[in-house]
Amino acid sequence: MNRVRVAGHRALAWRGATEGAVAAVLVLHGGQIASERRPGPVNLPGLRMQGFARAVARETAGTRVAVGSVRYRYRGWNGEQADAARDATAALCDLAEELGPVPTVLVGHSMGGRAALRAAGHPCVTGVIALAPWCPPEDPVAQLRDRTVLTLHGDRDRVTEPEATRDLAARAREAGARVAGYTVHGSGHALLRRSADWHRAAADLTAGLLGLRPLPAEVAEALALGTADAGGLGLTLPL
Repeated sequence: MNRVRVAGHRALAWRGATEGAVAAVLVLHGGQIASERRPGPVNLPGLRMQGFARAVARETAGTRVAVGSVRYRYRGWNGEQADAARDATAALCDLAEELGPVPTVLVGHSMGGRAALRAAGHPCVTGVIALAPWCPPEDPVAQLRDRTVLTLHGDRDRVTEPEATRDLAARAREAGARVAGYTVHGSGHALLRRSADWHRAAADLTAGLLGLRPLPAEVAEALALGTADAGGLGLTLPL
């Protein structure tokens, strides 16, 4: 993959020590459809993801898994510029230079979920956990081949569409991805209702994708489905 550089911007931020890491997790927060404003010192979408980063760090403690985050240059996706995806790819390139080609899981919310899915073609990425992701119908899925894609979407989300997430998941499965999805009943886009369940599920699934423990049985069954005729099976598991 071609090296992605953004002059004067460090896209990768680690939460703690990375020496001796054998795997990594990057979290990606949400943003806006269009904005070239810089994220400020008080960044509510970023603060929302700190709970997920802490949950993942606790779940993987003592396993030599490095946990970090992607830092965006701009608050917005910004059309064809796809700035958040460019920053995610830049962070992954930095990660590979620092740690080597370690297996990496991306955990992204909303625009961060879209960026994670778009950047998943990077050789380090083995899995994506997309939380209430923004999934326009024109977004590509070929880069998800041979990746594991797990989606979680609240049934009360009025910002991004659960049905669009299921449509992208089904297309990804047809393209050769291993796919499963949860419906988080009673929760909306901000991930505030049932926040503990969101955090626990993301941490558990991350540990499962990294091989630290078995994935939930229902997820393993969904991932085992063939790509040709599985349809929507395993994409609306209840949480």
